[in-house]
Amino acid sequence: MAGNEQYPGARRRPGSKKGPTKGSGGNRRRGLEGKGPTPKAEDRVGHPKARAKARAQARAAQPTRAKQLEMIRRRFEVPDGYEIVCGRNAVAEAARSGAPISRVFMAVSAESDDRLGAVIRRATLLGAPVLETTKLDLEALTEGTVHQGVAIEVPAYEYVTALDLLERSRMLGRTPLLVALDQVTDPHNLGAVTRSAGAFGADGVIIPERRSVGVNATVWKVSAGAAARVPVARETNLVRALEKLKKEGCFVVGLDGGTDTLVEDLTFADVPLVVVTGAEGAGLSRLVRETCDAIASIPISRTVESLNAAVATGIALYEVDRLRRRQAAQA
Repeated sequence: MAGNEQYPGARRRPGSKKGPTKGSGGNRRRGLEGKGPTPKAEDRVGHPKARAKARAQARAAQPTRAKQLEMIRRRFEVPDGYEIVCGRNAVAEAARSGAPISRVFMAVSAESDDRLGAVIRRATLLGAPVLETTKLDLEALTEGTVHQGVAIEVPAYEYVTALDLLERSRMLGRTPLLVALDQVTDPHNLGAVTRSAGAFGADGVIIPERRSVGVNATVWKVSAGAAARVPVARETNLVRALEKLKKEGCFVVGLDGGTDTLVEDLTFADVPLVVVTGAEGAGLSRLVRETCDAIASIPISRTVESLNAAVATGIALYEVDRLRRRQAAQA
């Protein structure tokens, strides 16, 4: 009948989830379960502590600086026995004195420094490669020594014998003057003695194999190139070497502060001479002292206990050179 029809309205489709259900505890239970315990701050994505943790893990994954430097050294493959000499003055002096350069490492330009230009010219003459490196490379090669952006690689030092030094001096028509170091272990002393030997006309330096420093990178640097000009002899037994030199006509003088004979009063400076210096503090060993023909001292102030081995040797060589010049002028 018209007017009695009902408005159907919206009809729920069969299978709809809406509407009353039998019980709702299951839905409530799932809502109350939550998402578990709250993560730590460093485990929350985007949290400052989480970002700091990520950075720390990244740093830990990277090699340490010491390991990084070791990897760089291995990459350059420096042969056993070879030395890395660094520093602009030391490298330039070594090049000018004819050092046997095998490679040049440069992290700076040579255009603004004539010293570096001389190094490159020497390397070119020898056919040694000039490698462009970074400062980190040089830090690794020099093991942290101040390098000033340049370093050279020199082969293992070739030692001679004490008799070789004597023969070389005689072939040059000179009156032999040799220096022997007894148990000097500081490379700075050996470098300084070598430099003094070159400055005052000595024909070479003698060192023992045991309890003595050899010619290394520090000696090259301190000697300022003298290591390439002044030969160094290495003997198994210093006492036997001194005895051989005595049989060849050399006069052996030991330096020691406990004697009244002064270096400046030596009357035999014009004969073949060997000046022997002991280690600072310990002085000459007993057997070496007994082998010496004479013991001389250098006058110093009473406020100073002793002189450095290199300083004492330099003063003695200066006095011998002065005496020889005076005697030559009087002759």
